[in-house]
Amino acid sequence: MIRKIFKGFISHSFLIFMSFLSVFPFIWLISTALKGVDENIFEYPPVFIPKCFTFENFIGVWKQIPFMAYFFNSLIVAGFTVVLNLIFSSLAAYPLARMNFKGKNFLFCMVLATIMIPFQAIMLPVYLIVLKLHFVDSYGFVMGYLGLILPFAVNAFGIFLMRQAFLAIPKEMEEAAFIDGCGVFDIWRKILLPMTSPTLALLAIFTFIGSWGEFLWPSIVLTNKALYTLPVGVNDLQGMFSANWRFIASGAIISIIPILIFFIAMQKYFISSQNEGAVKG
Repeated sequence: MIRKIFKGFISHSFLIFMSFLSVFPFIWLISTALKGVDENIFEYPPVFIPKCFTFENFIGVWKQIPFMAYFFNSLIVAGFTVVLNLIFSSLAAYPLARMNFKGKNFLFCMVLATIMIPFQAIMLPVYLIVLKLHFVDSYGFVMGYLGLILPFAVNAFGIFLMRQAFLAIPKEMEEAAFIDGCGVFDIWRKILLPMTSPTLALLAIFTFIGSWGEFLWPSIVLTNKALYTLPVGVNDLQGMFSANWRFIASGAIISIIPILIFFIAMQKYFISSQNEGAVKG
């Protein structure tokens, strides 16, 4: 009994410590954003609780940069990236999971192999392709958005995730749909997609978080400040010789809020089991 309690104490202490390490940067961010100009944010030992709470830093961010324009740009890019990923990933995963054709396993292995290639390794050729196709902001707002969206419109992780979800659906559902006269596209749209909505929600969350927080690619492609996304816009608060870390922390906190809202809104689909008990016997 004592040994069991001791093991529980050790494991819980370790989990609490790891949780604190994970939350610590966010606590420091909030503390910095709420401190006034008369407080030293780099003092040692660090002080997490501000002496005088102020929201002037949040107001200053809105005045310093066109925050709503950057927010709108990020919303457009992340929204379309999520939609395209859900469509293209599920379309690519459908034949890999439900159809039989020569070279299917080899093709799937090739798709999975691309996960091991970091985006930084292919960034230069992707940039040259985007440049050749005129998908840059110098050719207008629409082209600028396309340059940010299309390189991330589909990825191997999304295809793998949707393929595994399709494989879990009983084939009897598909056979019954064929008997009722449904075509391949109708089965994908009316049968498989609704039954894999938890996986779609999971893919949407991962894609939204990745697209919303993407900094490297927009900072390379974009030259027009009117098309800046939030990460690039918040980074613009940092000057060449100085940086207002209170404003940067406030901008980072505001930019995190949409991710939290999106996650909370999609969370209910995680425990959904629409296909449970669909086939008996």
